[in-house]
Amino acid sequence: MAKSTLEEAMTAVSAIWGPLTTELVEASRLHIEALAKASPSEPWLADLHRDQPASRELYRDPVHRFVLLAHVEKTGFYRAPHDHGRGWVVYAVQQGESEMGTYGRTNGFGGRVQLVKRNATLVKPGQVQVYLPGDIHDTLCVTGPALLFRFTERDLKKEDLVEHKITRYVQRDGFWTAGAP
Repeated sequence: MAKSTLEEAMTAVSAIWGPLTTELVEASRLHIEALAKASPSEPWLADLHRDQPASRELYRDPVHRFVLLAHVEKTGFYRAPHDHGRGWVVYAVQQGESEMGTYGRTNGFGGRVQLVKRNATLVKPGQVQVYLPGDIHDTLCVTGPALLFRFTERDLKKEDLVEHKITRYVQRDGFWTAGAP
């Protein structure tokens, strides 16, 4: 029996897994891009289109611990600037459109941490964005419902809730600044 695009992608990423390198990121990006271009008739993808979950874990590698999630977002849904701690991430859009902005962290007036927006990229179906450790970004669902895949090289729930390694930013006085841990 033929493997699904999901099974093929996760098997391929697991086979090449290792320390963070340009080659690993590029190969992972290509495999996650394949998921975004998969046929909606594949059962796993048809289920996502039917159920439209806010968040669903699709795969967790038992050896390497990377995680693949699916998110369905409505038009206007916004995730404020954040980083992914020590982890890196690949986002892919399968349906809809998402604007993803990138930021630089600077010291503003009085030495207060302040973000400066670098750019925004409209990510369309079949396209991906990669963020490395320390990269700061936000996401805005421009056309929904949008189906996004988020591939992370580690469990970000643990990074965020247990180890407090993820930085989230809040707006204060018109500027994005580091939020309370």
